[in-house]
Amino acid sequence: MPNKTQEPQREIIIGDSRVTLLGTAHVSRASAEQVQSLLSTGDYDAVAVELCPSRYNALINPDDLAKMDLLKVVRERRVTMVMASLALGAYQQRLAEQFGIEPGAEQREAIRIAQVSRRPLLLIDREISITLKRVAGNLSWWKRFGLFAGLLGGILSKEEVSEAEIEHLKEGDILETTFAEFAENRQDLYLPLIDERDRYMAARLLAEIEEKGHENILAVVGAGHLKGIANYLESPPGKPTDTIGNLEKLPKSSRWPKVIPWIIVVLILSGFVIGFQRNPDLGWQLVIDWVVINGGLSALGALIAAAHPLTVLTAFLAAPLTSLNPTVGAGMVTAAAEIFLRKPTVADFGKLRHDTTSLKGWWKNRVSRTLLIFFLSTLGSAIGTYVAGFRIFDRLTG
Repeated sequence: MPNKTQEPQREIIIGDSRVTLLGTAHVSRASAEQVQSLLSTGDYDAVAVELCPSRYNALINPDDLAKMDLLKVVRERRVTMVMASLALGAYQQRLAEQFGIEPGAEQREAIRIAQVSRRPLLLIDREISITLKRVAGNLSWWKRFGLFAGLLGGILSKEEVSEAEIEHLKEGDILETTFAEFAENRQDLYLPLIDERDRYMAARLLAEIEEKGHENILAVVGAGHLKGIANYLESPPGKPTDTIGNLEKLPKSSRWPKVIPWIIVVLILSGFVIGFQRNPDLGWQLVIDWVVINGGLSALGALIAAAHPLTVLTAFLAAPLTSLNPTVGAGMVTAAAEIFLRKPTVADFGKLRHDTTSLKGWWKNRVSRTLLIFFLSTLGSAIGTYVAGFRIFDRLTG
């Protein structure tokens, strides 16, 4: 039995194999020390950690973001994911400064020892991108935007981590802690964020035992996952491969988010046609309304993001056109213009992780500022589309 100084543990016997679940706190030096203590015994022939390949790479190669192709990120519409990664990194940096320990130290220690001793390292968590997409799949689009904005604002606005967040970090990881405020009594967040990952990690451990025959595995997981993983190891819901496959499926996207923009385009263009048929002056007034409102709000978004004056002008000119072509967003054009006009330097990429720890830094660094320009000019154009649309409708029915 563990003494009072140890982190919680559970041992699960699966056939001829044993899985030791070590529940850790991601801001605790004691957790890292206990990982070292357990692995130094030589009792374990494999080490599992609560990481997916992407988070593993971010942990051991923290400067990879500095090597990203910014234009490619914009073209592939991965701006929101990159902004979220930067925000989480900023939150992690603030934790390191407040507690004097880098979050995830116990995972780093487990990885280090596994590599030095040449023991298999098992990455048992589900890919973060799949988890986030399944979280988003449980929410309506306006709840998704509210959640993203709330998370981004919450991560960046606080100078020190609150006591409530510290308590969450003692049981979960940074990803869960950032959602904690929103996940209370919210099954639409709890299931994909916690329960599904418990099932997934248990299934990954079972699959590794079946395929590789590991006899003794030390699994280093957040304390909040210990009970759930143990329950699913003892009572698997199905074949491990089936469980993994089901939990890796991306939610089916509704047709409406793809269809609605085209419906809006048809309605706007129909409004122009009706306006010109009634009176050329009315038709031109509708066009002017569309350009001024849509372009103006997109330009305002770019201006708030401190874009280059020519980028602001580009937003004004491009948004009314891109809004009539849902395959191209205003943000793609404005971000490309900003990169051309004020190309980020090697130093900007090098300082990206540091600069994004403060709200001011997001505007100061050319990389993060370009991401903001993409996001805010896109948001401005989206709002402008609806505002201008209603304005056109009012003129036609007035």
